[in-house]
Amino acid sequence: MSHNSSGTLLGHPKGLFLLFGTELWERFSYYAMRAILVLYLTDKTINGGLGWTTEEALNLYGIYTGLVYFTPLIGGWIADNILGQRRSIIIGGVLMAIGQFTLALPHSVVDPHAVTAFYVGLAFLIVGNGLFKPNISTMVGDLYPAGDHRRDGAFTIFYMGINIGSLLAGVIAGTASAVYGWKAGFLCAGVGMLMSLLTQLFFAQRYLGDIGKVPAAVRDAANNASGKKEPLTKIERDRLKVILVMCTFVIVFWAGFEQAGGLMNIYSQEYTNRMIGNFEVPAAWFQSLNPFFIILCAPLLAALWVKMGKSEPNSPVKFALAMFSLALGFACMIGAALEQNGDMTVKTSMMWLVGAYFFHTIGELCLSPIGLSMVTKLAPLRLASLMMGAWFGANAIANYIAGVVGASIGQAGPLAIFSGIAITAVIAGVLLLLFSNKLISWMHGAEGDAYNENDETKPQPANA
Repeated sequence: MSHNSSGTLLGHPKGLFLLFGTELWERFSYYAMRAILVLYLTDKTINGGLGWTTEEALNLYGIYTGLVYFTPLIGGWIADNILGQRRSIIIGGVLMAIGQFTLALPHSVVDPHAVTAFYVGLAFLIVGNGLFKPNISTMVGDLYPAGDHRRDGAFTIFYMGINIGSLLAGVIAGTASAVYGWKAGFLCAGVGMLMSLLTQLFFAQRYLGDIGKVPAAVRDAANNASGKKEPLTKIERDRLKVILVMCTFVIVFWAGFEQAGGLMNIYSQEYTNRMIGNFEVPAAWFQSLNPFFIILCAPLLAALWVKMGKSEPNSPVKFALAMFSLALGFACMIGAALEQNGDMTVKTSMMWLVGAYFFHTIGELCLSPIGLSMVTKLAPLRLASLMMGAWFGANAIANYIAGVVGASIGQAGPLAIFSGIAITAVIAGVLLLLFSNKLISWMHGAEGDAYNENDETKPQPANA
């Protein structure tokens, strides 16, 4: 496969920063829409939102975000076998731009079919995301040959791009919605998606060369002596087992974490004292705390891993740390619920939310960029985008569970929900610690541990 030859920046291929920019604007689009989605659905004011109940809105939120993370499984397969990554990204970007601008259509234009137009917009977003999401991440891995030590650092840089977009989204879409109405927030999301699409269209050839043009299955077959698709080796099967096992724990983490856009969003709107002097902090602004903390903490955490050297935790242990950090975040929310003492008219301190988002962010940094990098290390070339889609598929299950859990707040109460998530996260973290050595053995040296020469098959590059 022909890689780009446009040189390096900060020790990384310049193509990384093109993908950084493409993903930054796409994530701006996604999080701008997510920051206001539930609030728009539940707004009952005249000419405001759709006037749904909280339970209806959170159920839809769970279904939507679940589909957003499920369709990459299909989109990954299509890219691996038919379209290639680059064409998948362009087609997906166009569909998502159409979806965002459909959501931005004023009620005066789409009434009496406002709900139908809303569903059409969501459908475009879901399908487009399926083609876009797994392939942009896989292309980051394609910039680096197997065993390149820069890969984890590259995903940290890429992840910061995601969260710069997210940080801008909450503030810009939240402010636009508060001043000009919900449709202005959706319009911001549409403009962000156009920026992402134009970045990829104008600069991909220059900075990526041929990367992502040829479907992975075609490239993989060309690398085989037979020129055809061959069965998976023992090492490839073991590495796939690691991805699938880790996906199980990813479900637990994101089911808790994704309360940010649903239950915690509602909590900040209805049950949090957001006054600073005479200024009331818009609820959507709290959605920017997570990316703010990521941009602040990611370089520090990356430097810590480097400083630890050979003592740096392996991926399963980092995942366990993510679970414990998630539990600490919900311990803060337990504190908020205890402050209410069962009286839902009491407004709690916003510092509980700030603390929760901080610990959730530390957990995310121990799990998400590490997981993306791990998939590109472990997945066979011909299954690269498909397995990235499977990784996001775990998020799909998690988001659906998150919606169901959040919607049950009326029956169970916030204290029971926050406590249940915290306890589940601790149990998951302990299990990861207990099984970490076995998972590392199945990686067969993909994380730099010694390879056992007695294995029946030599290790193959995970994603050259």
